[in-house]
Amino acid sequence: MKTTTFANRHIGIGEEELPLMLKKIGVSSLDELIEKTIPANILLKEPLKLGAAMTEREFAEHIGELAAQNKLYKTYIGCGWYDTVTPAVVQRNVFENPVWYTSYTPYQAEISQGRLEALLNFQTVISDLTALPLANCSLLDEATAAAEAATMMYGLRSRAQQKAQANVLFVDEEIFPQTLAVIRTRAIPQGMVVKVGSYKDLTFTLDIFGCIVQYPNNSGSIEDYREFTEQAHAVGCKVAVAADILSLALLVPPGEWGADIAFGSSQRLGTPMFYGGPSAAYFATRDEYKRNMPGRIIGLSKDKYGHLCYRMALQTREQHIKREKATSNICTAQALLATMAGFYAVYHGPDGIKEIANHVHAVAFWLAEQLTKLGYKLQNENFFDTLRIQLPNNVTIQEVRTIALSKEINLRYFDNGDVGISVDETTTQADATLILNLFAVAAEEPMHDVCAIPGKAPVAAQFQRLSTYLTHEVFQKYHTETEMMRYIKRLERKDISLAHSMISLGSCTMKLNAASEMLPLSNAAWMNLHPLVPEDQAAGYQTLIHNLSEQLKTITGFAGVSLQPNSGAAGEYTGLRVIRSYQESIGQGNRRLVLIPASAHGTNPASAVQAGYEPLTCACDENGNVDLEDLRAKAEAHKDELAALMITYPSTHGIFEEEIKEICEIIHACGAQVYMDGANMNGQVGLTNPGTIGADVCHLNLHKTFASPHGGGGPGVGPICVAEHLVPFLPGHVSTGNPQNEVSAAPYGSAGILPITYGYICMMGAEGLRRATQTAILNANYLAACLKDAYGVVYRGKNGFVGHEMILECRKIHEESGISENDISKRLMDYGYHAPTLSFPVHGTLMIEPTESESLAELDNFVDVMVHIREEIAEIETGKVDKEDNVLVNAPHPEYEIVGDAWTHPYGRAKAAYPIQSVRDNKFWINVARIDNTLGDRKLLPTRYGSFE
Repeated sequence: MKTTTFANRHIGIGEEELPLMLKKIGVSSLDELIEKTIPANILLKEPLKLGAAMTEREFAEHIGELAAQNKLYKTYIGCGWYDTVTPAVVQRNVFENPVWYTSYTPYQAEISQGRLEALLNFQTVISDLTALPLANCSLLDEATAAAEAATMMYGLRSRAQQKAQANVLFVDEEIFPQTLAVIRTRAIPQGMVVKVGSYKDLTFTLDIFGCIVQYPNNSGSIEDYREFTEQAHAVGCKVAVAADILSLALLVPPGEWGADIAFGSSQRLGTPMFYGGPSAAYFATRDEYKRNMPGRIIGLSKDKYGHLCYRMALQTREQHIKREKATSNICTAQALLATMAGFYAVYHGPDGIKEIANHVHAVAFWLAEQLTKLGYKLQNENFFDTLRIQLPNNVTIQEVRTIALSKEINLRYFDNGDVGISVDETTTQADATLILNLFAVAAEEPMHDVCAIPGKAPVAAQFQRLSTYLTHEVFQKYHTETEMMRYIKRLERKDISLAHSMISLGSCTMKLNAASEMLPLSNAAWMNLHPLVPEDQAAGYQTLIHNLSEQLKTITGFAGVSLQPNSGAAGEYTGLRVIRSYQESIGQGNRRLVLIPASAHGTNPASAVQAGYEPLTCACDENGNVDLEDLRAKAEAHKDELAALMITYPSTHGIFEEEIKEICEIIHACGAQVYMDGANMNGQVGLTNPGTIGADVCHLNLHKTFASPHGGGGPGVGPICVAEHLVPFLPGHVSTGNPQNEVSAAPYGSAGILPITYGYICMMGAEGLRRATQTAILNANYLAACLKDAYGVVYRGKNGFVGHEMILECRKIHEESGISENDISKRLMDYGYHAPTLSFPVHGTLMIEPTESESLAELDNFVDVMVHIREEIAEIETGKVDKEDNVLVNAPHPEYEIVGDAWTHPYGRAKAAYPIQSVRDNKFWINVARIDNTLGDRKLLPTRYGSFE
């Protein structure tokens, strides 16, 4: 009988099922399979030292005890993070709902219509509030969005500016400190010079290509940037604005005073602070810059029968297509949090959003008036939510801090002795009165009789927003909880997720996100903590971060770790940035080349370019391995310029390369570093690791190997682990006085995700993690054995086995039948499955990764489906069915077509909709037919107001 340990709940294959699977594969034991798959010289000799696995109950108690160590004071620090109210209907039906948090990035639009509509809502909110016509569907955080804006403006330089080598980026000194730190990390390696000063004093010169300002600024002041922007444009300089999204409900939006780019955080639109993240950054710009915009854009299109639908637009900008020419290395963003922010706006509508903004401003205005009566001097005349207070001579900053902490209040303390107060939508009359009381005590002044906070307060005429926003009907209809719940559920029914069936994508493992890992995230002690509170108020987070860091070091065999990167691609960049800093420290900053195999993830070359390197491609041989002689020749030919090798292991081709240790030795002999892309770390954990293999740094995808959910395209976390010599160069943070290599706004990136991974490791334990990796390899080889005759497997390892994933051959099928891998992917939707990875890394193929958490029954059903589809293809090959009108080229078949009065196809409705019994037992109905991608790109419609009429 299967025991009820967490590992046995997570891993889908039981001991009793192993013999059947091993026989199909052709080995006698799981150990034999591993020995024939992974090179013997890199296998671990000892188990991971991680301690005994916790039961689910033990972990629940442990994580609860840690949460209790966090102190939830009233926090008015601001600086980009604000307490907010997550509508319960959104928290329960989206944030805590596996249909929303386990769905994949919407590359397959026909089965992603719900999340695509939700993301288009988000884009519409951002476009409306910023008054800029084009918004993407999220970036990582405000600081990295600022860095993306800098890169975008640099890429938009005119020919004259490029000829003049204009490379100065002006950043106003009143930008958030963490944003400036990340800009510096990202901009300098790309050849930009960052100039910091007051925008009021700037004299524009021909070498300035772009400017970044904050609105309202770091001191809370609302500045009039109209004249500044006009001066910038007069010399061909672009202007990007970090704008508080809630303030734009009251203030003149950047698009109306000439900004080219607006970016910022949407956190205060209903997303908890999570000790710094995750929350969705936003990015908006002018329509003419759509080809230069980072991130993903959702747009409207039509399906083959003319029905309006949604899709990811301009997909040719993705990194796997453009590689080193990509405008950004953004891969995973913050789709789940963008969805939540969009639903927040739908739920409140324009009047509700304005009411919230008015409340925030009214509280700040009331406090300003009352504090002035107590003798405090306001440093910012025009403000939205933030006051910067100069203390009287008889009051010290330490006195204010001591009194505030005694009342369990956190304020912001500026280096010059000023005090900052940032109020938010949760600030009540009682909260504001308590703030006033602490300042009265500090000044030894009696509390005056105070009036109640008004519903709204005046905004200076030149800053008042007069234009409308959120006028689409979606923002007018769903303001009761009943209607909102039904709207969310209506969208939910249009999406395939792990709640429906296996998602077999290769290189983006979609494993179980266990409920016991997810439950802690709804605890207020994890949700509602500001990232800049004193560390003693975040003792639970600090302990978790320490414990998780030690676990990851053990798993990877490395000496140091940074949890700051908040996506896998950000981890790639961070690892390269650390290598660059190390090499500069030893006088080898001239190394400029990064060797990257042709099989690498597309984000690898894009990350290398962003880190200031030049990619150099290394060939792969006919078996999918890195061509050792080509690598050796290129490494030695460029040994004085070579900075690093970026290599994915196991490879993107799904195999463990036998010569991996020799590859590392070749690179080290040239004085370069080895960066291991940890996207496929789920094929290593407990069996081998980057430290044993000989790498110097790797990133980990917590949203892949370590059970964090994909969220429809994020959140992700991409921590890096490094060897001893690289530890001194790991990212710091401006809040600790050490901003070196800072890569995200918050000190620990998306810290709110960390309890999931921590829970996964604690409950799996060393043996469970090892078994999970073995089972992932087992399942991949089982599918390869089952499907090899029907399709063929493109690459295998030395002994004829695949790793944790494998690539199905579809090119011969296309030659003989005209059916493409895309047709197979669309037909899979009719069977209730999300497609495997399409045409990557090899064009004309499907890459499949089954993960360890799928059952044998699900694997067999998937095999049955794939074999049945192959039989449908064979009917075309033999001429039994029409080549132009068959179930594959017409797939997917939407519900409205199946139940419609007209049916013109030569095959029956049952064959289209119910090809096998398992589909009849559990039918997922699709609501659109195959989508016209060309139309959606030819006419980009990125908001709810778009029309093809």
